[in-house]
Amino acid sequence: MIKTNLSKSTKQGNHHFTDVHGLPCIEKIVCSVEETPEPIETNIIGKIPNWINGNFLRNGPGKFEIGNHKFNHWFDGMALLHQFKIDNGQVTYKSRFLSSSSYQVNKETSRIAVSEFGTLTMPDPCKNFFQRFLSRFELPKPTDNGNVNFMTYKGDYYVSTETNYMHKVDPETLESVKKVDWSKFIAVNGATAHPHTEPDGTTYNMGNSYSPKGAHYNIIRVPPTKTNEDETLEGATVLCSIPSKDKSRPSYYHSFAMSEHYVVFIEQPVKLDLMKIVTGKLTGSSISDSIYWDPKLNTIFHLINKQTGTVSSVKYLANPICTLHQINAYEQDGFLIVDMCASDNGNAINNYNVQNLRKSGEALDEVYNTLSRNFPRRIVIPLNIDKNTPYDQNLNKLPGSTATCIRTSKDKVFCTHEDLHGEELHEYGGLEFPQINYGQYNTRPYRYFYGCGFRHLVGDTLIKMDLQGKQMKVWEKPGLYPSEPIFVPSPNATAEDGGVILSVVITPNKDKSTFLLVLDAQTFEELGRAEVPVNIPYGFHGAFNNKA
Repeated sequence: MIKTNLSKSTKQGNHHFTDVHGLPCIEKIVCSVEETPEPIETNIIGKIPNWINGNFLRNGPGKFEIGNHKFNHWFDGMALLHQFKIDNGQVTYKSRFLSSSSYQVNKETSRIAVSEFGTLTMPDPCKNFFQRFLSRFELPKPTDNGNVNFMTYKGDYYVSTETNYMHKVDPETLESVKKVDWSKFIAVNGATAHPHTEPDGTTYNMGNSYSPKGAHYNIIRVPPTKTNEDETLEGATVLCSIPSKDKSRPSYYHSFAMSEHYVVFIEQPVKLDLMKIVTGKLTGSSISDSIYWDPKLNTIFHLINKQTGTVSSVKYLANPICTLHQINAYEQDGFLIVDMCASDNGNAINNYNVQNLRKSGEALDEVYNTLSRNFPRRIVIPLNIDKNTPYDQNLNKLPGSTATCIRTSKDKVFCTHEDLHGEELHEYGGLEFPQINYGQYNTRPYRYFYGCGFRHLVGDTLIKMDLQGKQMKVWEKPGLYPSEPIFVPSPNATAEDGGVILSVVITPNKDKSTFLLVLDAQTFEELGRAEVPVNIPYGFHGAFNNKA
C-alpha cells in the first residue's frame, strides 16, 4: 500500500520534497534483455485504428553489464532500438542492439572498454603495468552509444546520445547504416539528442565546443535536404557561438526551446566541471561525478535570431531552475512564451544510478523523497526592450498570465514563472517527458500537451494537460509504467488533439507482458493495446515514422 503526501509537498528553501512510503520495487525496469531482431507478432486487445500506418521507434538502454563489469548509471546501458510496426490494425515488434563501436569493443573484450556518463572504463588488464599507468593520463574517449533518442536530419533517421557521434539508422531493419561524427563537419564536441525541425526540414541543434578560450555553446543549423543519397551532415553550420559565463564550468543542457524566429538557450545552474572531466581517469571520476548544482546562480535565457544568428543583448534572468525538456515556445503580441518542465533543484540526474533504481522498501522511498519533482511552467519574455521600456514594473501584458518580467537594468530583465497546472498535478508527482502535436503546433500557440506523471522514479501515469483552465486527464493502471507519450495525428484532423497517443507500457512485476498502448488523444480513453511476449526495459525517447 503506497502512502503518499504528494499534494502537500513542503517547500523548504524553494525545493519540493515528498513524504511517500511503500513504493513497489521496479528493479526489472533496469534488467538486461536479449534483442529480438526478427519481427514477432503481438496480441491485440481492443482495436488499433486502421489508419495508423508506420513504425513507432523507441530508444533506451537494454544491457546493464558487460562480462563481470556493471554500468553504474541508468544513462550508461547499451542502446537497444525498438520498432513497433503498425499496419491495418496489426502490430509486430522487433528490437536490435545498436552496433556502435562501444558495443562492439565491449563485446569483444567482455569488459566495459569505453567510458559512459556514469561509468569509467578501467585500464585494460592485457596491458603491462606501465601502459596501464600511462592510460590514466589519457583523455576519456567519447562514446557512440546512442541510447537517448531517434531524430531526423535531411529526412534520415539517426540515434544519438550527447557526444559528437551519432548513428544513421534504417527505421525498417534498425541496423546502423553509418557512424557520423559532428566534429568532422563543424567545430563542436557534441550535440543534444533533442534537435528541433522546421516544417521545411531545416533542423536546429546545440552543441558545446572547448578551446583555450574556454567553453562555448553553439547553435547549429542543418539544411533540410540532401544533394546525394550518401550525404549526412554536409552543409551544417554554426549559427552563433555563446561563451560560457564561467569558462571552465559551462552549464549542462539536455535540450533547448525554439519559436518561429528564435532559438532559446537556457543556461541553467547545473554545471559541468571540465577539469574534473579531463582528469577523470586519474581521479577515478566519471562525467556524472563532474555535474553539480549551484543554486547561488541565476538561470539565464539567451535569445538567438534564427535568420541572423544575432544573440540578444538583453539577458533574461530567472531564479535557479533545472529543466531537461521544454514543451513549446511561441511568439505572441511582442512576447516570447517558453513552456518547459522544470524543478527548483538540479541534483536529480546523479540519483538515477542503477543501484538506486533497483532498491526496495524504505531505501527506495528515501531515493524518491529526496528527488525534486518537475512541473510544467511558463516564462514570458518581452521582445521589444528599448530606451522607452520602463524599469521596476511587470511588463507582461498577456491577459490571464501570472508570469512576471521586470526590467532591472539596461540589458537585464528578471522573470518569474507561471504554473501551467492546478493543485491536482501534485497528486501525480509532477510531469515529465512532455510532448505536443509537434507537426502542427510546434513554435505556435497551442492548447494541449501530454506527459508522464511521476509518482515513482519513472513514469507511472499518462497525463493530458489542457491549458484552457489547466485541466488534466489521466490514464493509470496499478503496476504499469507508461513511457513517453507520442502524439500521432489522424488523417484530415482539424482539432489539435485529433489523433492518438502511443506509449510503451512496462510491467516490471509481470513477466513478458509489455505492451504498446493506444489512447484516443481527445478522450484519453484506451482504444487498444498490442501485447509483446518479451521483456523490455524502461526507455527514454522515440518517434513515429509515418508511412501513411
